[in-house]
Formats: sequence, C-alpha cells, structure tokens
Amino acid sequence: MRDNTPPRPADIEDDFEEVYDDNDGPPPEDDDDLEMEEITLEELESRLESVYDVSDDEDRKSPVQDNSIFTFQQHTAPVFACALNPQNSLCATGGEDDKVYVWNRNNGEVIHEITEHKDTITEVHFNHDGTYLATGDLAGEILLHKLQESSSGGNAEKEDTVGLTMRKVWEYSMGDMSWMRWHKGANVLIAGSEDGEIYVFRLPAGDCKILPGQGVRCESGEITGDGKKLFASYNNGTYKLWDIKTAAVLMEVDEQHPMVHQEGSTTVACDKESPLYMSGDENGKIIFSTPNGPVGMVEANGAVECLAFSPSADFRMAASGTLHGQVAIWDHSKLSLRTECERAYDGITKIQWISDFTVLVSTLQGNVIAYDARTGQRKFTLTGHLAEVYSFSFDPKESLLLTVSEDNSAKIFKVPELND
Repeated sequence: MRDNTPPRPADIEDDFEEVYDDNDGPPPEDDDDLEMEEITLEELESRLESVYDVSDDEDRKSPVQDNSIFTFQQHTAPVFACALNPQNSLCATGGEDDKVYVWNRNNGEVIHEITEHKDTITEVHFNHDGTYLATGDLAGEILLHKLQESSSGGNAEKEDTVGLTMRKVWEYSMGDMSWMRWHKGANVLIAGSEDGEIYVFRLPAGDCKILPGQGVRCESGEITGDGKKLFASYNNGTYKLWDIKTAAVLMEVDEQHPMVHQEGSTTVACDKESPLYMSGDENGKIIFSTPNGPVGMVEANGAVECLAFSPSADFRMAASGTLHGQVAIWDHSKLSLRTECERAYDGITKIQWISDFTVLVSTLQGNVIAYDARTGQRKFTLTGHLAEVYSFSFDPKESLLLTVSEDNSAKIFKVPELND
C-alpha cells in the first residue's frame, strides 16, 4: 500500500557514477591518501551525545500522542478483531498470533485465553446478550464459548467480571471463512465462505443450514433490519437477498444484469428502518437496492471498504469509506452526495454511526476520527496506535471505544461528548 519503495541497487549506482575528464585537472585523492583522525570508541560516543543531546536513561517517546486510557499488550502479532461485551466490562481480541484473549477493559486482567485456533483470528463476536463468544479464523475454525460464573462466585459490587469464566460448548470447521455475524436478537450465527456458501448455525445446539454458493467467494453479508433476511455480495460482483428461514433467494443481481458490480463487490450494509440495502465495489461504485432489485447508483472516490446507514429516522443518509481515504455522506433518496468529510489522508478500514449525526472511522494511518455528518467537519481524532487500526467496537452506554491494530496492541479510549 505504500508508495515510498526504496530505489533498486542499480539505480543507486547510476546516481553515484562518476566520469573523469583529463581537462578537469588532476583526479581527486583516493580515500587511502586522506589523513584520518584516530579516536577511541568512548570519544565517538561522547561526540554523538553532544550533537544529539542523548541521555542513556531517557525513555524512548512514542512518535504520536497516546490519548487512550488503557493499552493491552499481550498479543505478539497484529490484532485484527475485537468485541465489547454488552453486559459487563469484558472484551475480546484476536489476531495473527492465533490467540484470543478475553480481558477486563478496566485493568487488562485476562480471564481466559483461547489457544485452539491454528490460523489468524479474523472474527471475534459476543452475542446479543453477552452470554456467548464466537471466534473464527481464516481456516474456518469456529469456536463457541459460554460465559458463566465460577463456583467460587465473586463480589459483583466490587467488579462485574470477578468470578466469570469461559467454557467451550461448540466448535465447527467450515473451510476458509470470509466473514461472520451474530443475529441481533437470537443465538443464530451466520458465516460466509470462500466458495460462496453461507452457513447458518442455531447455537449452542449446532443445527446448521447452508445457503448454496456459486463457486466464488462470498465477500460480505449483513442481516436486514427485520432480522428475517440476509443481504450478501460476491467476488464476481453479484449480490443476493436471502430469506434466512427458508433459504430462498428473494432478489438476485447476476452477472448478466446491467447493475452488476463490474469489479468484485467488497462490502454491504442494510438500513435498519426500511427495506433498503447497499453494496460497494473496488471501482468505487455504490449500488442501492430494495427487495425488488437495484434502484440507483453513486460513485465514491476509491475502492469502497465500508458502508453504513444512518440510525436516525429524521436524517436518512448513508456513509461510505474508501481505501483512498474518502468519507462521504450520501442522500440515498436523491442518489446524490450530501457532503464529503474532511480528508482522512489515508485508507478507511471501518465506519460506524455512533449517534444520529456522528460517523466514526478507523484509518490505515492509525487514527480513529469522528465526523459531523451534516457538515463533514471533524469532531475529534483519537491517536495512540503506531500502525493501521483494523477494527473497533463502541460502547454507547459508557462512551468507550476498543481498537485493535497492526502494532500488536489493543487500546481503550474514552470518547468525547458528541453534542449532537
């Protein structure tokens, strides 16, 4: 993703090649003929300290201001997935070290470590009431743990996570997985696969139905606002609306349809208030659809990485984030750009409305930025990570944000007042 590739060795040699002409006078002296001052190692160190004013006992400072309130550093590799428990102070993080840590977001105390995954963790999700934790890796191994109180109990008034333990109650291997979601109101887990099949699990019993694939990767899926349907997109640019209960296709845009994505569809989103859906692709195209099919299109700047509908019934807008760094607010009723937010200067990895008028995004630059969707102006920027922020989880009750990053860490931030 970076453009600052070092020059090839041949290019460096060409830049420093010297041509000598007899008319220019005598050739320059060789290095061997120059007098070199001999100094000891101690003298050299002393001179360097005087030039750079370096102190041996001075702490190395971070190149960015860290305004997080807690940093979790147990992971030994980049961290890709995270979740906050909706009922207590637990959170979960997973990453490239093939581990999931369940820990207290107030003090970092680890209450459980999941080490059974054999590939990079990409999905970590608590269910709707926080009683189950589902984790998934790139190889398609899914583990389900139940949160319960230990026999010794605990002092709930002192700390709401004291005495809590995790117990594995189910596991499944589905093959290479691309995404995973919990249903918003039932213990139903849905996961998309590399070959396009979509698995629907009723847990913890493990009953499974499969929505048939078409031989291409199912890139993204989202449950509709009524909880009965699933909108999914595929790597060949097609997209479908499924009935979850009957496994019937209610709407489909195939490769022959004029509104198919010409490049692979990357992400989807569903409006929670109405039967309206959107899908984005690598060329920046965003298509809006209803159960009857696509109704229109807009063009973003760069490959669309994430999409989200506004939660407000009075502000019917949609937001998009691209790998080019654009955050745009769309009026989907007019199929027009409402506002383009102040530039993030780097790719957007996730986008979420955290209030009626506030959009939160994470970036490849390592920041988390909040925008006023009405004006496009920044509300605040949260810094502290030293590399890309891949995902985040927001707790609206406590105004806390959990972030995970390429820098092997997870952080907890206190989100400023939104003043919407």
